[in-house]
Order: sequence, then structure tokens, then C-alpha cells
Amino acid sequence: MVRALAVLTCGTFLTLVIGVVGAGKPVLTVVLGGLYTVLATVGFAWVHRRDQRAWSVAYVAAVLALAGVVFALDPGAGSTLFLVVLVSQCVLLLPLPYTVVVILIVPMVHVGMTWWDGLREGFGTLAAVVFAAVVTELLRREQQTRRALVAAHEQLRDYALQAERLATAQERNRVARDIHDGLGHALTVVQMQVKAARAVLPPASAADPVLAKAQEQAETALAEVRRSVRALRGPRLDPPLPEALHALAEETSAAGVPTRLAVSGTARPLPDDTREALFRAAQEGLTNARKHAGARHIDLTLDYADAAVCLEVRDDGEAATAASSTGFGLVGLRERAEHVGGRLVAGAAADRGWVLRIEVPA
Repeated sequence: MVRALAVLTCGTFLTLVIGVVGAGKPVLTVVLGGLYTVLATVGFAWVHRRDQRAWSVAYVAAVLALAGVVFALDPGAGSTLFLVVLVSQCVLLLPLPYTVVVILIVPMVHVGMTWWDGLREGFGTLAAVVFAAVVTELLRREQQTRRALVAAHEQLRDYALQAERLATAQERNRVARDIHDGLGHALTVVQMQVKAARAVLPPASAADPVLAKAQEQAETALAEVRRSVRALRGPRLDPPLPEALHALAEETSAAGVPTRLAVSGTARPLPDDTREALFRAAQEGLTNARKHAGARHIDLTLDYADAAVCLEVRDDGEAATAASSTGFGLVGLRERAEHVGGRLVAGAAADRGWVLRIEVPA
């Protein structure tokens, strides 16, 4: 509306100039009309942005006096339209009582005419400014209603997102409970039974190494279950990804396969799903290289690029064995990568061994 009133003011000034030039009236009318135009465009925009009562009252009083002088010099259509513009601006700047006072003052510009001409012209001007005030108020309320609808729409969308997050959190909590109470309990029982079996067997028994391996696997599986439950529950308290990968590399090295970790680029926090996809890829790649491919050395690389984060697991084992033993694991890793907008590639290296590479957007 501010721009519309500015355009109307400029059009009114052009009407005033045409009337003054055509009738040969004083040039002072054009000068004062130009001053009014500047105040009613630049000055009004400035006062409207400040939104302070004192400045608004001062502006309306100054422009009303200037419009009265212009009307006295040239009581024509242009000067009358100046008064109409002033009333519309008053609606936008001041409360209704102030606007009513201005509307009652405007017809006073006809003072000095004969009583009949003044009454006739005064009522005409009063009707024009009242109409302008009503239309401006309706437009102002329509804009307020539109803004309120936009705000309500944004709030409704926020509520929908919150409801979706709540439903997701509830489902994650349910899955976490099921894993903890079901699989976690079963693994704990298996671990305890294996410990009990080792306790009753002689230390030199041939079954002890097998049971020790089973106990180690049960403990590892139970730790993974607990980690998955923590991941589902949130908030995430996991260490940064380089630290987690360093722990994996040390664990693999301790198991008999030397593993070197190289991190390039500037490390930065990643979303939980992205971090989980990278960690699981490294875990799966190291496990397969150690247990299935017969690798003698593993290189683990984490690269923080500008637009993506890449993780690569490269070993010198048997590529065919690794490929045949990681089918289901690769499916899960590809699904994780696609879920976060990335991609996973795995296959035989150019010279020897197996390469698993996952790239996710950062």
C-alpha cells in the first residue's frame, strides 16, 4: 500500500502541474505541490517504517497544513486528491480517533467560499475522504488477514513437522525397547551360559578356545545391541567420527591385521544418519577384510572434502572371498548410503585385494 500511495501521489502532482500550467496560475503552487509530493512519498515511507506515534502526528500535521496551502492557491482536482492521499496515509499511521479528526478538518479548506458553495464543496470533499479512509482500512485489514493466514500456515506446518518427529521418536523408542528386551536379553543369557560352561570345564579342555571365541562374539554382539539402542534413543553421545574410526583400527590391529587410519581435510560435525552410515561402512569393511578375505594389511581413509565426505576401506586380501561373503552386508550399507543421499561402491582393487568406498554429501 505504501508504494500504491506513492504512485497515486505522483499522479496527483502531475494532475496539479497540468492544471496550473493550463490555467496560468502561480508557479508557487507547483513548487509547494512538489514539496508535498516529496513529503508524501519519501517522508511517509520513513515515518511508516519508524512506527512512532509522535513522528506520525508531526508528519500528518505538517502535510495537512501544506495541502491546505496548495488547495488555497489552486482549489482544483489535484489539490483535492492531495487531501485524499493524506487521509489514506493517516489511516495507515494513526489510530481511528486521529483519523476522524483529520477527516473533519479537511472540509475546512473550503472556508472563505460562499456558504452554499462551501457547503456543497465541503460535503463533496468529506464524502471523498471518507470513501478513501474506508477503502484504505479495508485494504489494511485484508493485508493483516493475509499475513495472519501465512503465519497460521507456517505454524501449522511446524506443528505437522513436530508431530512427524514425535511419531518417529516414538517408533524409534519402541524398536529400541524391543531390541533391548528381546535380542539384548537373549545375548546376555547366551553370554552367561558360555561363561558357566567354561567355568565347569577343565582349563586344558579342547572346547575352551571355542567357548572363549563364542563368549567374545556374544560380548561383541551385546555391545552392538547396546550401541544400536543408544542410537535409537538419542540424543547421540558418540565420539567424533575420526575417534570412532581410530578405535576400530586399533581393534582390528589388535586382532592381528595391521590397520592404518588416514584422515584428510578439516573434520566437522556430521548428521547422525550420515555419521552412522560412514561408521557402519568402516566396521563392515574391516570385519570382512579380517575374517573373510584373509587380509594382511588394511588401509582406512577418511576424506573431508568440500561438498562430500568419503570413506574407503582397502585391503590386500582375496577379493573373490570378500565379495562372496559380504552380499547382505553390502545391501544394508547401500541402503544406508542412499538414505543420506550418498552412494557406495565395492569391488576388487586394480592390483590385489578389495576396496569399499562410500561417499555422502556434507
